[in-house]
Amino acid sequence: MTSTASAPNQDVFQAVADPTRRQLLGLLGDRELPLKDLTGHFPMSRTAVSKHLRILSDAGLVRERKVGRETRYRLDADPLLELKRWLAYFDRFWENKLSLLKHYVESSPDAGTPAAAEERLRLAGPAQQPASPQQPTSPQGHED
Repeated sequence: MTSTASAPNQDVFQAVADPTRRQLLGLLGDRELPLKDLTGHFPMSRTAVSKHLRILSDAGLVRERKVGRETRYRLDADPLLELKRWLAYFDRFWENKLSLLKHYVESSPDAGTPAAAEERLRLAGPAQQPASPQQPTSPQGHED
């Protein structure tokens, strides 16, 4: 597969794939925090939060700083910029689809008019058009 956008480090994808780690990134986006403060936001042990922080750190998304006996964590958003640039490459696909939808909506007859209903049926094609209603018949084959 050839692409003009190179994919970011796989570790960044794996790191942000987990909702707990995304929440940690959100908390660290505001300020530097120690482990004990971060742990208070989650229904898990300090050890479990530490493991998540280690994964984020290994992906380059979190930096550690020792302050006395305490380790403080802060966000390093640079790998997220790489991820953002890579995802921006795919924006053009959505922009094209949204442009087509906008054109369709703006050029379509009003949705509630008979002309709009005819247009929807025409676009649906013969397989999607509803069958014409038939009168129910009695078991003897006669109409009620």
